[in-house]
Amino acid sequence: MKGTAAPVAFLALLRRDLVLGLRYLADLSNPLLLFLIVITLFPLSLGPDKNLLQSLAPAIIWVAAVLASSLSLDAVFRSDYEDGSLEQILLSPSPALVLVGAKILAHWLLSGAPLILFALLAGVFLYLPKAAILPLVLTLLLGTPVLSLVGAVAGALTVGLRGSALLQTLIILPLYIPLLIFATAAINHAVQGQAIAGELYFLGALLVLALTLAPLAVASSLRIRVG
Repeated sequence: MKGTAAPVAFLALLRRDLVLGLRYLADLSNPLLLFLIVITLFPLSLGPDKNLLQSLAPAIIWVAAVLASSLSLDAVFRSDYEDGSLEQILLSPSPALVLVGAKILAHWLLSGAPLILFALLAGVFLYLPKAAILPLVLTLLLGTPVLSLVGAVAGALTVGLRGSALLQTLIILPLYIPLLIFATAAINHAVQGQAIAGELYFLGALLVLALTLAPLAVASSLRIRVG
């Protein structure tokens, strides 16, 4: 029974967070609307130059994705902290790492996964070449989980604080810089016909590092904040 308790708790908390996230569609749609607004503003400000938009499209899409993901970080633990369920989660007999992982996965499924679909639409809008579509999807598949994992650490450190959204942004944006650099470099190199294995390996290494360290940091931070 003990061996099956953790997976059952993981799935139960994941299902709960997904149901709650879908129930409050405003919180779910705001990051996606911000993503679309940012994507729309660049062509309006830069003009309809196809070549210019093509060259800037990878950076535009990734910057918009980072901003959209940052907007939803405050909601990862805030509602649980306010209604007291976060304390119950930490006091659960199931390992805190497992339950924290469920909440981070739910955040990615609700915010990161839809961004990948919206990014494909943005690529068409910004005249992204066909050669860049697959690298764009691969970088987003590797990179958006990192956004959720690193963002969850900032969310755990600032949960319950006033003005936490701004503080979270100040914490995480410097940590996102390597991700932005290698993700946009991979897409640009793919357009130029160059190999992108090195950039993808680096993004994969970032994902493995985040998967290893972020849940530990989140669980420890939440115990400090709640305790």
